[in-house]
Amino acid sequence: MIDPLLDLTAELRARLQPLAGDARPQLLGCVEEMCLFRDGSGQHHRVAAQVAPPAGPWDLSPLIDHTLLKADATGAQVEVLCAEARKHGFASVCVNPLWVPLAASLLKGSAVRTCTVVGFPLGASALRAKAREAEQALHDGAQEVDMVLAIGAAKGGDWDTVRRDLEGLRASVPAPAVLKVILETCLLSEEEKTRACTLALEAGLDFVKTSTGFSTGGATEADVALMRRTVGTGMGVKASGGIRTYEGALRMVLAGATRLGLSASVAVVQGEVGSGSY
Repeated sequence: MIDPLLDLTAELRARLQPLAGDARPQLLGCVEEMCLFRDGSGQHHRVAAQVAPPAGPWDLSPLIDHTLLKADATGAQVEVLCAEARKHGFASVCVNPLWVPLAASLLKGSAVRTCTVVGFPLGASALRAKAREAEQALHDGAQEVDMVLAIGAAKGGDWDTVRRDLEGLRASVPAPAVLKVILETCLLSEEEKTRACTLALEAGLDFVKTSTGFSTGGATEADVALMRRTVGTGMGVKASGGIRTYEGALRMVLAGATRLGLSASVAVVQGEVGSGSY
């Protein structure tokens, strides 16, 4: 029963920092109605019903990509973003490619990773342009890249183009750099979501992700659960778009998410209600 949980949380457990004895317990992941968490005494597992409210509140910080992708984001805002990420121990900061060098310099020496997006937010860039953008991001200091699916190709049934795009980005973002694909689930049918997840798994990507936060809808528990069923426990699932409360974030983890893309990160970890579309 514990093996799927260990597979699911392998990426997260590999980057965990020491936890103070008086710190809030951290929820690390849930699958097959079991959840893994850790406190000052070590790691433990419980059935999901024992993790859901009124249990907790759990610290979700290690799951969070602290995100700022607004068109009018400034360098000063990126500086605040990075300071908040270091303070709370978030997994990464996620910024547009322009701000990668600044974020990477501010996060140097910390456990917080620098994440960026490519082909964002439409996924309609030329395949080579998207791959080149990713290569430049890595050169500038990014450790994680969130690419947008070639959505129009998927909708048109051109899965060969989707496959070439995924494989091309994997070649441009080799391990140990982390590569995620944003499906924009609100625009896809159930069959298209499943097919896209399967191709991402076959191409060796590290995560499938729900949404850009810039389309007609964001993350849903149903989509996260579908993605988790499709990719199994050896691949990450990132829920993003419209998650603004601790309760909403927790529901995504219970559904199978192992990352959370949030702009309301600080509000969520403090049990408050955040604003914004991401």
